[in-house]
Amino acid sequence: MPAQYPIPVFHFTVEWGGSRVGFSEVGGLTQENQAIEYRDGSFLEYSSIKMPGLRKFSNVTLKRGIIKGDNQFFKWLSTVKLNTVERRNLIISLLNEEHQPVMVWKVMNAFPVKVEGPGLKASGNEVAIESIELAHEGLELQSE
Repeated sequence: MPAQYPIPVFHFTVEWGGSRVGFSEVGGLTQENQAIEYRDGSFLEYSSIKMPGLRKFSNVTLKRGIIKGDNQFFKWLSTVKLNTVERRNLIISLLNEEHQPVMVWKVMNAFPVKVEGPGLKASGNEVAIESIELAHEGLELQSE
């Protein structure tokens, strides 16, 4: 039986609104259940009990190299108005050597909360990177 190796993180795709967009980094694929603490005065122990509470999702951050004339992040951020925003679903796929999805994260009803341009540096020798931070209403993980 051949050895099982962990999947490397460098081969992935991101799709939003049916379009595949190239990113150099994806972060924030995190969810947690918040604990509720409760105690009433008749408890024999001098401590509270803990129960599962609301689910909480971290913001997702996407980073990519800047391409001349591509203003997509800032245009999307400018759609945010009081209680109205263009929401998008994202599909983030970690791929194997055959370019097939091994794990898939589905991000529901995402909208931009922050767009950050590159850090400019006169002595720099890197690609100019921009990032977008997205709030969303759910994260679902599927293993293929």
